[in-house]
Amino acid sequence: MLKFVKNHMDSISGIEIYPIISLLIFFIFFVVLFWWVVTAKKEYIKTVSKIPLDNQNDDIL
Repeated sequence: MLKFVKNHMDSISGIEIYPIISLLIFFIFFVVLFWWVVTAKKEYIKTVSKIPLDNQNDDIL
């Protein structure tokens, strides 16, 4: 099965750029996510972490 896929991929010209693009997207996403976590304000993190425990919205249901 892998031999069939590999031979099929070899016949497509310009396909070698797609793994590089996907790696760059993956890397950039996690660098931005890491930067956001490091620079997030502690007050905001505490507020967001308490949202699942907030019982004020139970009256709506």
